[in-house]
Amino acid sequence: MQTRIKKYLITFAGFFCLFIGVVFVLLPGPAVIFIPAGLALLSLEYPLAKTWLRKSQRWLAVSARKTDKWILALKRHLAKD
Repeated sequence: MQTRIKKYLITFAGFFCLFIGVVFVLLPGPAVIFIPAGLALLSLEYPLAKTWLRKSQRWLAVSARKTDKWILALKRHLAKD
């Protein structure tokens, strides 16, 4: 009985964080925090969520590298002027 309640609580908390993250995609807010947090909670119980968590981590890492390159290029461009 305890494991079933634990699974329900983890599932509810994961879907709630994921829902808040999706809402923050549409509205201004920290979606990049809530979506991975929701997926991390769900990955404790569901293998499919673990797959999506890994994909989102890769996407975030690639986006961070591209943003760093873009900011560096912008700084170089502004330093020339």
